[in-house]
Amino acid sequence: MDERSKKIQKILVIILVLNLIVAFAKIIYGTFTDTLSMKSDGYHSLFDGISNIVGIVAIFVAAKPPDRTHPYGHQKFETLASIVIAVLIIFVGFEIIHNSISRFTSDIQPTVTGLSFIVMISTMAVNLMVTEYERRKGESLNSEILLADSIHTRSDIFVSLSVLVALVAIEAGYPIIDPLISLIIAAVIVRAGIKIIMTSSNTLCDAAQLEEEVICSLAYEIDGVRDCHKIRTRGCKGDIHIDLHIMVLPEMTVSEAHAISHRVMDYLKEELEGVTEVLVHIDPFKEKK
Repeated sequence: MDERSKKIQKILVIILVLNLIVAFAKIIYGTFTDTLSMKSDGYHSLFDGISNIVGIVAIFVAAKPPDRTHPYGHQKFETLASIVIAVLIIFVGFEIIHNSISRFTSDIQPTVTGLSFIVMISTMAVNLMVTEYERRKGESLNSEILLADSIHTRSDIFVSLSVLVALVAIEAGYPIIDPLISLIIAAVIVRAGIKIIMTSSNTLCDAAQLEEEVICSLAYEIDGVRDCHKIRTRGCKGDIHIDLHIMVLPEMTVSEAHAISHRVMDYLKEELEGVTEVLVHIDPFKEKK
């Protein structure tokens, strides 16, 4: 396993522990006080932990080197794991919707104490730190799974804020606000899941990862390149593949043209972050009439 993958796994393990602490604090206290919004938020955090486990396994697989069955490597397993996480998120959202609708016809009266507010504010502080930490690490390591999980964790903060509103409403004598807030939580959760699926699907469907103009302008900086066209990019953050055609003077020898293609490959890898493979096709240059 390379150094990048080890760092991502270590980050996910740290976040897993924090998510489980947050989840059980909210679930246990929410169950004890019959506060549906708090308990729903707790299950949301619990599935954050499950998604971390999925991520840890996916990073282990994605770090494997290319082989005969996967000649381009296993990096897309990380993207696939992001979609699995998103599906789990959406499942939790619909489960909360079901529980919220059931609560409208229930006689259960939630209980709010000072400890309820302490639990929610403390867990919000943890989520805020986790979100910022995960986002920074995801950007520095070009990790789709960390960035996807940071988006999810960020939604937890707004969810927890809505739970605080529900607690205030219950204390003020409006318990009906509890299931209403839970429905809002569910909507936020489902929206976060859909957003992750849309982003990850672009990678799995080989959507372009870089602007053609940027690649072409860099290729022109290499002496001997007369034209650049048929540029294609695909892959994921940290593992972008480029293939392109360049034109050189037809009187060049094969060795000279080959040397230019290698200079283009090396330069693109050096200048463009996350580029791991570059395939250059040589064409003879023809003056436009």
